[in-house]
Amino acid sequence: MGRRAPVQTADTNGTIAALLRDLASVQTSQHSRWGYKRAAAAIRNLEAPIESFVQADGTLKKIPHVGPSSTRVIMEVLSTGHSEIVERQVAASGRTGEVEKSRALRGHFLTRAQVVAALADRQRGGPTLERYRGDLQMHSVWSDGSQTLEEIIQTGIARGYGYSAVTDHSYGLKIAGGVSMADLAEQHRDIDRLNDAYRGRFRLLKGIEANIRADGSVDMEPDELRLMEIVVAAPHSALRSAADQTHRLLRTVTTPGVHILGHPRGRMYGSRPGIAADWNAVFAAAARASVAIEIDGDPARQDVDYDLARLAVAAGCLFALDSDAHGASDFAYAETAIAHARLARVPVDRVINCWPLERLLEWAGEAWKRPA
Repeated sequence: MGRRAPVQTADTNGTIAALLRDLASVQTSQHSRWGYKRAAAAIRNLEAPIESFVQADGTLKKIPHVGPSSTRVIMEVLSTGHSEIVERQVAASGRTGEVEKSRALRGHFLTRAQVVAALADRQRGGPTLERYRGDLQMHSVWSDGSQTLEEIIQTGIARGYGYSAVTDHSYGLKIAGGVSMADLAEQHRDIDRLNDAYRGRFRLLKGIEANIRADGSVDMEPDELRLMEIVVAAPHSALRSAADQTHRLLRTVTTPGVHILGHPRGRMYGSRPGIAADWNAVFAAAARASVAIEIDGDPARQDVDYDLARLAVAAGCLFALDSDAHGASDFAYAETAIAHARLARVPVDRVINCWPLERLLEWAGEAWKRPA
């Protein structure tokens, strides 16, 4: 399936957050379950290592959403490196097997503190926030997002972007509010209007997140795909199957009109492993077809991660580093994608989000020159 070199990136924030998630999973009270989950998220989102929150008197600085029970776990881990509190509760719950399965699905996820460190490490090459020109997977109120098209533009401008693609879900994915072709025609008219209004400042690209079917085909017709400037093809089914799905992804990356293989595994933190495939073969085919491999920065996805991305680097792949934003606060998820790319030592020239708009559009046009 492709050998992956182990890289140690675990940090105390990640260890503690995972333990708090374990505690949440074995609670009988919904209130307690919610409280531990919220505390876990707070620790994962800290901008600095948890060790820096320990005061001179040995107590922990107040961290929003972290209560006394969670603090006891934190101090225990900082003192001993593990938590007897958590292990006792897990053992008493009778759900040890379920917890162990969840633990096995948390590898190669970065905490916010690790992201900040990777972005700040100038000893590493690769893409930087300063060279990042635009996000190429974003969702709006037209499908399952909470942001309008103009809000995408305004937030992008505030972050220094020159362009972004709105990639609402295609009509085949009804569960995510897939957009009909009639609605897409109306959306495109709105995009044209907004691009006229923001001409010279920002360009919103007409995109779609097409669903990859079980056989590797996408859920849109070729003439429909031709209406799009950016096509992200992503899997949303059979993500818990252990069966090899190499054939599925090989068909996708050789489909005319597909630009980006979006969150290729479809993994989810602590809950599903995502697609199993011969990634060397998939990446080699994507490189030949000039299809970009996405690093999706959604904290729960982080797909592909830095370790798997190294195989794609070796194969000669292009990369798309995207936030998968569904609202304005999610734009920062692009930073997680950039951090993974830096850890994988992705050359900046292979990151399509760092290209000038003219080069991006020229490359996108080449997607139709593949043999059908």
